[in-house]
Amino acid sequence: MDRTQFRRTALAFAAAGVLALGWFAAPSRAAEDAFIIPPPASDVAPAEGLKTFVLAGGCFWGVQGVYQHTRGVTKAVSGYAGGKADTAQYEIVGSGRTGHAEAVQITYDPKQVTLGKLLQIYFSVAHDPTQLNRQGPDSGTQYRSTVFTSDPAERKLVEAYIAQLNAAKVYPKKIATTLEPLNGFYPAEEYHQDYLTLHPSQPYIVINDLPKIENLKKIFADNYRDKPALVRDARASN
Repeated sequence: MDRTQFRRTALAFAAAGVLALGWFAAPSRAAEDAFIIPPPASDVAPAEGLKTFVLAGGCFWGVQGVYQHTRGVTKAVSGYAGGKADTAQYEIVGSGRTGHAEAVQITYDPKQVTLGKLLQIYFSVAHDPTQLNRQGPDSGTQYRSTVFTSDPAERKLVEAYIAQLNAAKVYPKKIATTLEPLNGFYPAEEYHQDYLTLHPSQPYIVINDLPKIENLKKIFADNYRDKPALVRDARASN
């Protein structure tokens, strides 16, 4: 088990109150709990060609996994956004002092899935948007809830949707998600890519992330795809 797996496993056990070796139980309330929310009142008009979008919502393993199982997403890459290129390394980002968040770059076909639907999934099953600098057992600014926008239409849509959801009072408290301009996205180390699929029995994944996939399947059945769009498969096809 590498340092990343050991750290995540320890956090998962702590969050679940685990004391017995090799055994774990699901926490009573964690980031994987889904919220039933309405879709955006407005959306961005479908465009020609593939589009990309970057967002952050805690550990990128689970967020990447959710979007890899979303129909219309052709690729979801774990990485870092919000900081500079020379600090986009896992061990440095983990300090919480780089400005980076663990983020996911989503490439999608807007004729199959809209940006509004991707946001609905984000605010519903991908993470808990009422938590700013933590998700589940992870805490720090690198786990903040943030949408990185690259054009005015994107920002307008996100701002309007957050206002809509706050007004609807679908959460126990106000949304803490922030909006930041996208000044660069840096793919994470190879061992982070497709992590949920490659390590389905890892305790952190079992406790915190697999329930997100189940929630996606149940709540967004029309948008769910059983076979994930893996980074390694996208590379092999190029």
